[in-house]
Amino acid sequence: MSLRIAVVGAGAIGGYLAVKLSLTGNDVTCIARGENLQAIQKHGLKLIQEDGTELVAGVQACSMDQAQTYDYVFLTLKSHQVAAVAKDIDRLCHATTSVVTMQNGLPWWYFHQLAGPYQGTQLKTLDPEALLWQHLKPERVIGAVVYPAAELVAPGVVKLIEGNRFTLGEPNGEKSERVTLLAQAMIAAGFKVPVSTDIRSELWVKLWGNLCFNPISALTHATLEEIAVHPLSHSLATHMMQEAQAVGEKTGAQFKISLEKRIAGAQAVGAHKTSMLQDIEQGKALELDAILGGVIELGRVVGIATPTLETVYSLTRLLEQSVLQSRHGLKLNS
Repeated sequence: MSLRIAVVGAGAIGGYLAVKLSLTGNDVTCIARGENLQAIQKHGLKLIQEDGTELVAGVQACSMDQAQTYDYVFLTLKSHQVAAVAKDIDRLCHATTSVVTMQNGLPWWYFHQLAGPYQGTQLKTLDPEALLWQHLKPERVIGAVVYPAAELVAPGVVKLIEGNRFTLGEPNGEKSERVTLLAQAMIAAGFKVPVSTDIRSELWVKLWGNLCFNPISALTHATLEEIAVHPLSHSLATHMMQEAQAVGEKTGAQFKISLEKRIAGAQAVGAHKTSMLQDIEQGKALELDAILGGVIELGRVVGIATPTLETVYSLTRLLEQSVLQSRHGLKLNS
């Protein structure tokens, strides 16, 4: 069955998905802008795979104001970029459209259909003006955890570094028809796509490492391996993860791997610069609220203190402000 899909933010991950899904017969439209849009319209979208082989898909591409309506809308923008286009995304949706959220960090819809005393709570840190709740609508959401790493190496050209796994899940834990159809289409395109009955716990596994390694790397300019090996940064990461685990478990999330195993997994990646460190080097805004600020607010909602998380958040927010005001990135090595 061919699905009608829009990819909003056809960068690295969005481009990767668009190429593979298009080549297996789905009707895919990339919603992009600038040089990236022009390149896709003129030459198609190119994917350089891990082994160096290339795939080119003649996907449709348009700007947001030219877009139509779709069965599935993939949001592959960074978390802090979504609010600016929330009203536009609403116009891409018909009565049964699903919006697949592929952002890092804690999702704005976290408490939607989460059984318990906090059900329906809206997190101000992640959606301060309730634009996402109002225009994206939580009932449309399919949650996703993104594991691959890829880069947009030139307009219309994506290079896959590694990975092909995307975990999907409904906020209420059901294996619905809409999530099953999407998973089947993605599997047919060559992805590994388990459908989770507890998508929040799956999101926490990735977030658990990101919430400490990303800001620590931004502050210190150290790689994953260096942070994990250095005794003091290892200890700091441990304290941050312990606080975050207490918060997550209070909301019902399950942490199915040990803290040390999660740190070891990050160490095994090696001399890798986190996305947040890369953003500091390039003078860009950070995904700090989704990765850390939202967890701190979540702690306040459920009554769990997070002093270490708050300290690191404050320092990283100040660093971001300094870098943005300077109008250039901060890099230790040229």
